[in-house]
Amino acid sequence: MSATKPFVISKNLVMMAYKRVKANKGAAGVDQQSLEDFDENLEDNLYRIWNRMSSGSYFPPAVLAVPIEKKSGGKRILAVPTVSDRVAQMVVKLTFEPCVEPHFLSDSYAYRPNKSALDAVGITRQRCWKQDWVIEFDIKGMFDNIDHDLLMKAVRKHTDNKWVILYIERWLKAPLEMPDGTRVARDKGIPQGGVISPVLCNLFLHYVFDVWLSRNFPHSLWCRFADDGVVHCKTEAEAQHILGLLGQRFKDCKLELHPDKTRIIYCKDSNRQKQYSHTCFTFLGYDFRRRSAKQKNGKLFMSFSPAASKSALKSMRAKIRASKIHQQSSKTLEDIAREWNPILRGWINYYGHYTPSALRRLRDYFDERLYAWSKRKYKKLKGRKIRASQFIQKIKEQNITLFVHWKQQENAVVA
Repeated sequence: MSATKPFVISKNLVMMAYKRVKANKGAAGVDQQSLEDFDENLEDNLYRIWNRMSSGSYFPPAVLAVPIEKKSGGKRILAVPTVSDRVAQMVVKLTFEPCVEPHFLSDSYAYRPNKSALDAVGITRQRCWKQDWVIEFDIKGMFDNIDHDLLMKAVRKHTDNKWVILYIERWLKAPLEMPDGTRVARDKGIPQGGVISPVLCNLFLHYVFDVWLSRNFPHSLWCRFADDGVVHCKTEAEAQHILGLLGQRFKDCKLELHPDKTRIIYCKDSNRQKQYSHTCFTFLGYDFRRRSAKQKNGKLFMSFSPAASKSALKSMRAKIRASKIHQQSSKTLEDIAREWNPILRGWINYYGHYTPSALRRLRDYFDERLYAWSKRKYKKLKGRKIRASQFIQKIKEQNITLFVHWKQQENAVVA
């Protein structure tokens, strides 16, 4: 310990944290300071963070509350810390995460190295083929309701580092600054959008759900991605039993299962023909349900499998519609491709990973916007939909790599 600083924090660690924050980009917080602004006086800004954290005098500012539209309707609050606060949080994350990550269970997928949402979808797909019943659960307002005392108990279980504990406690209590400028004090919950929040979320649910379920139902398979999860069961009776106890477990830990997003599902397919009220569930943007599939010998059968969800497809179409591609007659087709290919590639890579044919109507919808664009740009095509579609189709034949979904459309097969 330094004679002048109560906490030993490496300046190299602060620099490493800054580089991580810069790579992640992000918007300005309550001080309106962007990453570019921060960089203008980088050395002094980083020294200030190190100096205050090392001396114990770092107090996080309020986090900016930004309402975000939810796909399911309504809004959620995204908390945006300042750039300096993101760097400070990253310093703690880089120190604390290695203490807890080795303890997390393999079926916890969110915010973890070498794990992804697609991995969670894939393992759930396999397990739905093996077991007939699924409990789909969602935690109501999880980020807003995590109990601070229970969370800090878990934090102290994994570290005795005084400055890590001190700053996590301060971040939990940092107020939210609402869009109208008012500040809201917090006595529970963690800010959704904070750098340290994902680790804290996983740690809390590691004990509330992961360890609890594995200890009490060691033969039950499960998968969790943040506050969304599934539990696979052999029978309906087993599913009802586990769900009842699970609801009480969350209640004991001061959380609540979402009543409209938690239910028991029957994985109906060619071999499972029981009549049941729920035979479909949505997990990580994929609808799992009975759908046609093809065996290696070409024979069709009904499988219980995932494909891009209706709500995800609706959201993607809304984004295309809102961009008003058809009105951008000043742009070339190449301009539109440069703008949209990164977006389309992201959609295809994620939502097209399983059952890529489910994106067919989305691809067609985007092409229809291109037909409308060509009618507006070229007088000879005005009012002539068929000729406009033929015009775009001809360009597609000549340069199929211009738009990423054109090439993907050629290769699309039923998964």
